[in-house]
Amino acid sequence: MVIHRATQDDIPRLVPLFDAYRQFYRQPADPARAERFLTERLSRAESVIFLAEQAGVAAGFVQLYPSFWSVAACRSWILNDLFVAPGHRKGGVGRALLERARTHALETGAGGLSLATQRTNLTAQRLYESLGWRRDDEFLHYELPLAP
Repeated sequence: MVIHRATQDDIPRLVPLFDAYRQFYRQPADPARAERFLTERLSRAESVIFLAEQAGVAAGFVQLYPSFWSVAACRSWILNDLFVAPGHRKGGVGRALLERARTHALETGAGGLSLATQRTNLTAQRLYESLGWRRDDEFLHYELPLAP
């Protein structure tokens, strides 16, 4: 397995993975929207994406957004997206991508990473916890949707 930081050149290989990720969260297939979104994030340096490949095939990705923890007065990263293609699951791809995200956070002097996952995504929760991630039982998280 090879994991590298994605560039604009990787977008054609990322689009099918990102579109499948969106479908996992009950969004309609829309490769054009996926391509547009990824192109904007990478061209504007608004996110960091690591792409995992096995035998030259795109197997999964993780997308990180920069943020800050005000109380700790330090940089942090939001692990917003993690996806492994069904044919590559249970082979260590997700674990390797999470470890790469952790390494990136350390390399950039971040105080930590944060993520959110569905309450029903028990497989992901077990993976996160096996790597030392802790569930936040102190704070409630809210969203204010502004666009469809």
